[in-house]
Amino acid sequence: MERYVAARVLAGVGAALAVISAVILLVEFVDLSRGVGVKADVSVGQIFWLTLLRAPSLIQVLLPFVFLFGGIGAFVGLNRRSELVAMRAAGVSAWRFILPSALGAFIIGIGAVTILNPIASSLNSKFELARASLMQNYLGDIPEDIWLRQGDEHTQIVIHAKARDAVQGYVRLRGVSLFIYTKAPNGAPLFRQRIEASEARLMQGYWQLRDVREATAGENSIHSDTMAIRSSLDAESAMERLTSPEAISFWRLPEAIRLTEQAGFSAAGYRLRLFQLLSTPLLYAAMSILAAAFSLRLARLGGLAGLAGAGVALGFVLFFFNQFAGALAKASIIPLFAAAWAPALVALLSGLSLLFFTEDG
Repeated sequence: MERYVAARVLAGVGAALAVISAVILLVEFVDLSRGVGVKADVSVGQIFWLTLLRAPSLIQVLLPFVFLFGGIGAFVGLNRRSELVAMRAAGVSAWRFILPSALGAFIIGIGAVTILNPIASSLNSKFELARASLMQNYLGDIPEDIWLRQGDEHTQIVIHAKARDAVQGYVRLRGVSLFIYTKAPNGAPLFRQRIEASEARLMQGYWQLRDVREATAGENSIHSDTMAIRSSLDAESAMERLTSPEAISFWRLPEAIRLTEQAGFSAAGYRLRLFQLLSTPLLYAAMSILAAAFSLRLARLGGLAGLAGAGVALGFVLFFFNQFAGALAKASIIPLFAAAWAPALVALLSGLSLLFFTEDG
């Protein structure tokens, strides 16, 4: 019996995933056609390829709704066919067929964080490079104002570039300025040197500069064809500095946090993203429980459609609550840990409270 209900819920989740994925593909295809297709000479196949690269990241954001909508659809269907009524009339508690579904959602959540998230992040990086490459002629040499920072306990280097080339596998900056600081005994930064270069390419462990002009305080500038500057960044971590925390893989987030804090930046956004990913399995399980809680009302009593609609509305409320909590955390108004885990805990407690009221009065 539990397997039957879990299978029906899984089928409902699969159907919801198919519908939401189709909508995402359609909307993203239209958006890219308007944003890229009218600005660059690209074919329909190239636009569709960009859509496929971008879609997994968008689907991942909407996966909680997949479990909510799919679960509501499955449980409402079982209820309308009186299958849930027969189970409960036979003395089977609702917890027996709800908990396996919630456990399955929790396990899928673990897979989504550890497997789907890295894949989606990788595809999203390829999407950014492919889109930049297609629009390179359109963008020309428009300044992008790229900023990077690296350093250790002794030296801090602030890197400014006017443009970044879309190259797969490595980072190449153009119109580069490097501001080098040393740390005083009291921790204050002391300006030491400025380096201008027409191009900087990040190699393994160092920046390779070309057409360099080096200026030190109180001395004349020195010109050289090439120069190497030691770097604590690699190509992947440098690319991550140019993207949002949502575009970084779950497995890369701890390293991104370490490098960001080492360079003197705040890693609040990366920490918030890490906590949100860790809470994802619980959020999926909570959505599955919510779906059941809003679908167990007996069909003959009426109001089942309205209750299911209320469950959908609550899902949207939780989504906006998650975004609002994240904004408060980034503004240092509430703790990062609380902002990341609050939506999942609120959804779980809401579903459990409604189930307790429905089942136990």
